[in-house]
Amino acid sequence: MASVDPVLLIDVGNTNIKVGLAVLGSIRSSYVLPSSLTETADTLGLKITDICRHEQISPKAVSAWMVSSVVPPLDSAVRRAGEKFSDCPVYFVPDSLEVPLQNAYDNPSEVGADRLVTAYAARELFSSPGLLVVDFGTATTLECIQDWQYLGGLICPGIFSSLQALGGQTSKLPRISLELDSSDLIIGRNTATSMSHGFIYGFAAMIDGLCHRLQGLLRGEITVVGTGGYAARVQPVSACLQEVRPDLLMQGLLLMYGFLEEGRTAGEQRR
Repeated sequence: MASVDPVLLIDVGNTNIKVGLAVLGSIRSSYVLPSSLTETADTLGLKITDICRHEQISPKAVSAWMVSSVVPPLDSAVRRAGEKFSDCPVYFVPDSLEVPLQNAYDNPSEVGADRLVTAYAARELFSSPGLLVVDFGTATTLECIQDWQYLGGLICPGIFSSLQALGGQTSKLPRISLELDSSDLIIGRNTATSMSHGFIYGFAAMIDGLCHRLQGLLRGEITVVGTGGYAARVQPVSACLQEVRPDLLMQGLLLMYGFLEEGRTAGEQRR
C-alpha cells in the first residue's frame, strides 16, 4: 500500500539538486535548484520549506527524505536539513539502503549513486532481459543491465557541459537553447542552427553508435531507455532510443522507499 504521507526525493548532482515530491505512491511535482558547495543545512532546509509551502504541505508532514548524492561535501548539510526542517529520517541510497541489483563493477563503491538508482528503476519498469539506460545529465552515461545484474557502462561528455565548455573558449558563439527548427538534419547557415543541429544530431549519432555496439554484449531482447533533461530532444533523431523516462532516478528513489514500507531487508531483496 502506498504511503499516505509525502516523501521527498532528492538527487544531489554536480550541476543541480533536483527535488521531487511523492504523494500516495506517485511523483506529484519536481523542482530544480542549483548545486553549490556553499549550501548549508539552513539554506537548503529553507528552500525545501518554500517548496513544501508552494505544494501546500508542511515540511513536518514529510515521512522521509530519499537521497541520491554524487557530491559528498553536501551530504552532511542534506542530512541535517532533513532532520531539522522535516524531523524525519534521511536515507542515502545506496549507503543507507542497498539497491537490489547485483553490482558487477570491479570496485562497486565507485559506481555513482545516480547511476545505480537509475539502473534499478529501469529494471523494475521494463521486462526485457537486457537494458541500456542512457542518462543525459552533466555527463552522458550508458548503463548496461542484464537481468538483475548491473554490469557497468560508459561515461561520455554531457550535452550541456560540452556546450558550456565550447562557449567558454569561443567568444563569438551565441547562447542557444538547442531547439531544432527542422525535423531533418540540415546544413546550418547561421551559428545557432549549426550548433543546435551539430549538438543534437551529433550526440544522437554517438549514442546510436555506442548502443549498437553494446547491444552485442547483452543477451535476449534489449530495451534502450533515455532519461535526463535532454533525452526528449535527442529521441526524435535517434535510431536507438525506444523509451524516454525523464524522471527515472526519482522513480528509483520512490521504489527504494517502497522497501522501507514493506519492511524488506537487504537479505530478502531479489537478485
